[in-house]
Amino acid sequence: MEKRKQIRSAKDLLVYQKAYQLAMMIYEVSKSFPPEERYALTSQIRRSSRSVCLNLREAWAKRRYEAHFISKLTDCDGENSETDSALDFALDCGYITPDQHAELVSLCNEVGKMLGSMLRNPASFLIPRR
Repeated sequence: MEKRKQIRSAKDLLVYQKAYQLAMMIYEVSKSFPPEERYALTSQIRRSSRSVCLNLREAWAKRRYEAHFISKLTDCDGENSETDSALDFALDCGYITPDQHAELVSLCNEVGKMLGSMLRNPASFLIPRR
């Protein structure tokens, strides 16, 4: 039987790793967005995708308090949904291909499902009170 790796930080969470991968993929693909989108869609999609990871780190730091933990996870979920919508804009504006869109949205949905699972079962992530 395989021993589960102990989670020492948010970086060890599969959801964090997937969200980070998504943010980096979006960074790469958004390099080719037109210059007029620099302060609009390019900036927005990079910010929202990165914010999932940043809020996960904050959530992890607040595991002692269930309400704070859930609040930050809810922020993660909202930012992930925002990223998903931005990907739709990128597709419809012709900045990404349907294949790129499908791959990125699939990863976005995977992250969303993991966040949803954490929101439904926060107790397993909390630091127990003494």
